[in-house]
Amino acid sequence: MLRGVLGSARRLECASIANKPSVGRRVVVRAVTMPPAQKLAANLIDIGANLTDPMFLGSYHGKTGVHPPDLDRVLQRAWSAGLTRIVITATNLEESRVALALARTDARLYCTAGVHPTRCGEIEAAPEGAAAYWEALRGVLEEGKREGKTVAVGECGLDGDRLQFCDMVTQQRWFEAHFRLAAEVQLPMFLHLRAAAPAFLDTLARQPAGALRGVVHSFDGTLEEAHKVLSYPGLFIGLNGCSLKTAENVAVAAALPLDRILLETDAPWCEIRPSHAAHVHVQTRLQVRDKKKWDPDAAIKSRNEPANLRQVLEAVAGARGMEAGALAAQVHANALALFFSG
Repeated sequence: MLRGVLGSARRLECASIANKPSVGRRVVVRAVTMPPAQKLAANLIDIGANLTDPMFLGSYHGKTGVHPPDLDRVLQRAWSAGLTRIVITATNLEESRVALALARTDARLYCTAGVHPTRCGEIEAAPEGAAAYWEALRGVLEEGKREGKTVAVGECGLDGDRLQFCDMVTQQRWFEAHFRLAAEVQLPMFLHLRAAAPAFLDTLARQPAGALRGVVHSFDGTLEEAHKVLSYPGLFIGLNGCSLKTAENVAVAAALPLDRILLETDAPWCEIRPSHAAHVHVQTRLQVRDKKKWDPDAAIKSRNEPANLRQVLEAVAGARGMEAGALAAQVHANALALFFSG
């Protein structure tokens, strides 16, 4: 079923809009040391995973057939690791459709629908016209919401690092449009912020008072920027491996209010690497192999997956000096409050 859903869609070139993980020459195999999921005091929800990415079909940088499609195995590992829900993120209209189709295959899968800032040019270049593209996106959102599957508008926001994909004026225009769309469909937002904090915060300030609900995902900003985001009661901060690279990042994660934190993997991106400051707190490991030596029972080296949410949990808990179970219980409640309370 999963293979059919992903295989029937056109190949989604997500790799062009994400941080590509470095690939080492050595094949590293680690023993599985993941403790039983029941030791946690709460269930885990990955609030952001790019499960429509071609890597889960065995396609890397345009080369197909590197290994068999293995999303079913990826999901099995996630459920075994204690995850009970995963939100599949989408970055354009086509991905939004595929994410919804994929979410329909399992009661534990949910999705977003929206246009990533680096892909906003696709809206205006659409053969059917920008208005028709936008109405089609609205239709996906409304359909998914009726089914209880689409839980957020996005991924949307501003990206100042990759202006070669879309200029800031176009990004800003459609970022504003996403706020209006979220208000119309009455869903929270899955927000992207990279190297554009002043413009991002200015955009938040222009929205109607009390109207903001959502998460600024993959947050890697300063504590001051985090406080400005959290000055809006309906907003949360999403943390993943990219949020935990430096000592400053870890200090920010340790200082955030517990009731405003959400955890994510952003798979297949944003793994916690040995070079990351927070890696010292990681206790669990999946068995991994190089993609060219694929093993159905092993994760792919340098390809993140939802089961590694346990690592994010451990890293943030370690940074805060608290038990992982206590943090798990709080972030689970936070995720339910934002995405699953209606």
